Amino acid sequence: MRNPIILSRRHVLASGLALGASAALGPLARAAAPVKVAGIHGSPVENAWNSVLHKALQDAAKDGVIEYVFSEGVSGTDYPRAMREYAEQGAKLIIGETFPVEKQAREVAADYPDTAFVMGSSGKEAGDNFGVFGTWNFDGAYLAGMLAGKMTKSNVVGSVGAMPIPEVNMLINAFAEGVKAVNPNAKHMVTFIGTFFDPPKAREAGLAQIDAGADILFGERIGTADAAKERKIKSVGSLIDYTPRYPDTVFANALWNFRPILNAALADVAAGKPTGRDYTAYGLMKEGGSDIVYVKGVAPAEAEAAMEAKRAEIKAGTFEVPKIMTEPK
Repeated sequence: MRNPIILSRRHVLASGLALGASAALGPLARAAAPVKVAGIHGSPVENAWNSVLHKALQDAAKDGVIEYVFSEGVSGTDYPRAMREYAEQGAKLIIGETFPVEKQAREVAADYPDTAFVMGSSGKEAGDNFGVFGTWNFDGAYLAGMLAGKMTKSNVVGSVGAMPIPEVNMLINAFAEGVKAVNPNAKHMVTFIGTFFDPPKAREAGLAQIDAGADILFGERIGTADAAKERKIKSVGSLIDYTPRYPDTVFANALWNFRPILNAALADVAAGKPTGRDYTAYGLMKEGGSDIVYVKGVAPAEAEAAMEAKRAEIKAGTFEVPKIMTEPK
């Protein structure tokens, strides 16, 4: 075995708790021992996307379903080595992200056929043990766009994103489509900061959009709401609920919950089924994996009513938010 990874922080959670509300996991709930799971986070776990994964994994550990160890801030160049280290240390399931190392990650997985890898990815699943998932909270982004489209006074809204990969594009495009559905004359500006975690850079991008006329910002990246707060305009958050942190600024959030994806992967591992599949759909709103949360009374009452009606259609499966993966213009 190689030497252990040198971590910026490593945290092992106790796993001797009762299973709690995990009966839905089927074979996993009946497993004799918790599954050993490693999380490899390319950004600090404070980053919104990583925090969603981290919380789901922590909660599963508290439920006694898994034993959890993780690394954070792992660079793309070091990522394949981290995957190998955890596989050699006996992790049965490795959760993480392979956006910057798609080819190399699949090569690692092929070398460890007895380890399940389920990774955030822009690519496809591979073999029996390399599964993928996308961050599909675009349903909530569309609904937030419906509110923003009726709230803007300047008729200009802005979005600040990481980089134009399909998952980010789809999220920002959904927000724009929601705005367009209720306000076809509104202008939508988009800025990519070129990295997944740089709050000061996201703030600067937001300030530039405000200077160009935007009076509502969609923050796909942390830091966008800081610009909105500074200039006293409204903002939409993504992945987690930012309203408690920005009570007078963030009025709506496109939430994403990783636990349904994790549960599905864990059930496959416990049942000895292949994990080389796409788990993305478990994160959709109609599956309970995403939603919108908003502060009532900020948007006009008729805008909230129209949004709630559309939300009900999405949950019922009678309306599908457009999945537009091309780079927003």
